[in-house]
Amino acid sequence: MTQYPLVYLDHVQKLYGKHTALYDVSVNIQPGRIIGLLGPNGSGKTTIIKLINGLLQPTSGNVYIHGQRPSIETKKVISYLPDTTYLDENMKISEAIRFFQDFYSDFNVARAHKLLTDLQLRPEQRLRQLSKGNKEKVQLILVMSREADLYILDEPIGGVDPAARDYILRTIIQNRRPNSSVLISTHLIADVEQVLDEALFINQGRIMLHENTTVLRNQYGKSIDAIFREQFRMY
Repeated sequence: MTQYPLVYLDHVQKLYGKHTALYDVSVNIQPGRIIGLLGPNGSGKTTIIKLINGLLQPTSGNVYIHGQRPSIETKKVISYLPDTTYLDENMKISEAIRFFQDFYSDFNVARAHKLLTDLQLRPEQRLRQLSKGNKEKVQLILVMSREADLYILDEPIGGVDPAARDYILRTIIQNRRPNSSVLISTHLIADVEQVLDEALFINQGRIMLHENTTVLRNQYGKSIDAIFREQFRMY
C-alpha cells in the first residue's frame, strides 16, 4: 500500500489576475508534526491555507491530501480555523457545539465541554456577549474538538490575552491524535515556537526555508523568532 504524505503541494503556482501570489511552491507535510507557517503580511500564507482547504484552485501544479486532490472527502479530515469570525453572533455557545456535532461525525462533545470549563466559558453565553478573545477561544475549542488528521489554524491566538496563550497552545498539542498534524499561521512567533516541530518561512510567494526547529536553532544559534526577524528584516 502506497504511503502518501499528509499534505503535498507539488510545484504550485497561484495567480490573481496578473499578480502572482505563489511561485512554484512545493511543500511536504508528514503526519504527527506541528508546523509554523511564518511570513510577513501578503507573503502567501493564506493562499496556501485556502488551497489545502479546497477554497482556491492552483493556477498550475497540484495539491494533495493523503494522495487525493482537495474534495468533499479531504475536507472530512481537515479541521480549519480561519482568521475571521464565521459563527452567527446570536448563537449560544451550546448551539454552536450542536451545530458542529450535527455537521461533523468526528466531533467530540465531551472534549468541547471540558475545554469550555477550562477556559471559563459558559454554554448558555451568546457569542455577541463575548469579547473578541473569547470568541476566538470558542472557535478554537470547536476546531480542536474534532478528531481530524490535519488542523489548520490561521492566527489562533491573535486576540487572546497572554495569560491564556500557554493554555491554548497546550490545548492544541494535547487535543490531537499522535498522527495528526497542526499547521499554525501566526505573527506571534515567540509565543508559539515552543510547540513547533518545523518552521516554514514564506516571503513574496516563495518558500524561503522549511526545516526542523531544533536543527534551525542549532544551525543559527538563535531562537526561531530571532531567525525570522533576521530573514525578513526590513531595509
